[in-house]
Amino acid sequence: MFAIRLSCGAVVGFLLAIGLQSPLAMLPPALIVGLMAGMRKAFDAKKGIGAPVAMIVMVATLSFIVDLARPMPIVLVMIVWALCVLSYYVILKTGNPIGMLIAIVAVLMSVMRMDSAQAMVFMRDGFIEASLCALFAIPILYMIFPPRAKELMVEIYEPAKEGHHGLRALIRGSVLLILSFWLFSILDSSNMMIAVAAVFVLVFPTTKQLYAEAWERTLATLIGGVMALLILAVFTPIAHFPVLLILVFLGGLFIASRMIDGYYPPMVYQFAFSAMISLVAGGLSTQEPVDATVLRIVLTLVGAVAAAFMTALLEQILIPSAGTTAERRTGGAGPPGKGSSLLRAPNKTYSWR
Repeated sequence: MFAIRLSCGAVVGFLLAIGLQSPLAMLPPALIVGLMAGMRKAFDAKKGIGAPVAMIVMVATLSFIVDLARPMPIVLVMIVWALCVLSYYVILKTGNPIGMLIAIVAVLMSVMRMDSAQAMVFMRDGFIEASLCALFAIPILYMIFPPRAKELMVEIYEPAKEGHHGLRALIRGSVLLILSFWLFSILDSSNMMIAVAAVFVLVFPTTKQLYAEAWERTLATLIGGVMALLILAVFTPIAHFPVLLILVFLGGLFIASRMIDGYYPPMVYQFAFSAMISLVAGGLSTQEPVDATVLRIVLTLVGAVAAAFMTALLEQILIPSAGTTAERRTGGAGPPGKGSSLLRAPNKTYSWR
């Protein structure tokens, strides 16, 4: 029932977004799908209930800090930089992915606040509303479509074995700040995918994993973009909301089923699902669907490749021997579903379920 439950989560998210007249219609379905995709066995209250609550607390806290520091731009930049470095240090030192959430929220809130106070409030309220939707929808979906597994999925967090955690975190936080500063000063908040793509890429400790993740993010965006264009192409001549929900369900069912037995790692299809949701929601507004798809692919590629290249270059300069040692030690391969996993066989050979 995994694929069915995930697809229904996207449909319920769209229903809640339309019913509540959400300012950011893509957030409720994307957050519901993202949280449920991480629960691959029995329902986990820490993820299904605790994660939305943590998101609300984190968004409210960081938006307050950013708003407080906005009159002092240098102080704001230093705070964002410190949060980025801290988030990557937590990831490298403990292996806990909670650091990604800190980095994403810090970048989003700061970039939006540099644009305007109303833009940040708009984003903050959208995340809080989406978290409340997830808090309501996920337990109900698990009751309607109960998983066969009765035990919880146990995740083992391991610190990066390459060492130099502090220096690596400093490099990654600085690279993310550079990309964010580009958004602060030259681009605008509509190009946010540059920084968001960089957040995910910079998690990995070795150069080979960095470039593999950059490729996977771009591939996932391409898959999600093709699915979104197909949905919008069918929906446009039959513009009825139930038809859209059916198409979203079918598109989500196809991608979610690939998470179980697809050729690429599960995270590729999870990112593709999120990209499909965002592009469908954007295509229903004022965006041109084709232009929006191409723009997202380009921004993802720019952010991912730029982050991987700058990080690899700085580590080669500042830690000249660490990269080679780490590649020999790990073989350049990350955990199942991440890193250089595109070089492996289809993920159905791994019992991730």
